[in-house]
Amino acid sequence: MPETVSTNASAPVTPKQNLGVTGEMARSESQMQVVWAQFRKHQLAVFGGFVLLILYIGAIFAPFISPYGISEYSTTSITKYHPPTHVYFRDPATGALSLPYVYSTKRDVDLTSFETTFKEDRGGPHYPIRFFVHRPDAPYTLFGFIKSNIHLFGVDDPAHIYVGGADGYGRDLYTRIWFGAQISLTIGIVSASLAFFFGLLFGGMAGYYSGWVDNILMRFVEILSAIPDIFLLIALTAFLPQNMNPIFVFYGIVFLLGLLGWGGIARTVRSQILALREVDYVQAATALGAPESRIILRHMLPSTASYLIVSASLAIPGYILTESALSFIGRGIREPYSSWGLMLNDVTQSGFASFTSRPWVLIPGFFIVLAILSWNFLGDGLRDAFDPKKRR
Repeated sequence: MPETVSTNASAPVTPKQNLGVTGEMARSESQMQVVWAQFRKHQLAVFGGFVLLILYIGAIFAPFISPYGISEYSTTSITKYHPPTHVYFRDPATGALSLPYVYSTKRDVDLTSFETTFKEDRGGPHYPIRFFVHRPDAPYTLFGFIKSNIHLFGVDDPAHIYVGGADGYGRDLYTRIWFGAQISLTIGIVSASLAFFFGLLFGGMAGYYSGWVDNILMRFVEILSAIPDIFLLIALTAFLPQNMNPIFVFYGIVFLLGLLGWGGIARTVRSQILALREVDYVQAATALGAPESRIILRHMLPSTASYLIVSASLAIPGYILTESALSFIGRGIREPYSSWGLMLNDVTQSGFASFTSRPWVLIPGFFIVLAILSWNFLGDGLRDAFDPKKRR
């Protein structure tokens, strides 16, 4: 007789779990986790973010990683337009690998063409590159309170180490590039933050209150946008006295860039706020008697966060480029401070020789292009990561 299998009707039936491929229970992800996962798929955006991280770290620690001060030049020899220093890694006597070293150079002038050249004194001693050098004559301050005179590397006099060559005053370009990054990169972020503050403030007011407030603010934005930004900036910076403290010139340029760049942001925020006024949670907050400031700040503006993040990453390179253009034509940052645009002004002093005999003076332009491309790559990646339609 066949054996019958009895079932316990009282045994609870366990519902099937939502299992993934590996058998683990699928877990829900937050919005930021989804955005981060999508962002990592955008290789150019990851590359841009990595490059920007290096640039900003270098700018923060510029006094430490630079062998010289921002305006330091040799007082014992003329090093105007000194080419990049050749670093050697083999012992001159045995040919074996050794610690890096350099030779001192001698300046020579061709009496026919009056062209200056620098020749290494290979018959003399060589000077090893020393790391974590103490230089009491070149102190600096990090983060406003850390005082130090330790530099990452350097060489003893009379030798010089010009990683990126020297400018028309004999100053190290490598040093000035990192100090210039402090100005150029900071102006982009601070000016964009200021522009977004004004754009959120006035755009939020125009969208929420509508009526005559909207009309006045939007007409002012239209007038502001009708004037070309670069010409307006040139005209406004022309009123700054030539003998003004360069640090005040820096703050003035930051304020002008932020003041003239909020119009487009205000328009977009206004359109989003107009749409958000009709959603249920805003209507519920209004019906419950929540203050207008709370409705705007806690319920409406946070809904524009994704737009603000993407727009900021795409607006910052525009401010960097504008500052570089102003400094290049002599209306921006002034000596003794440095910015990438101001350093490119040296190209106009060199003329065609900048492309033939001293191309290293063009290096600041490479950093401008690199920073702008990196910000654009990062902005593209953030835009795709926040867009649900492009998630895969």
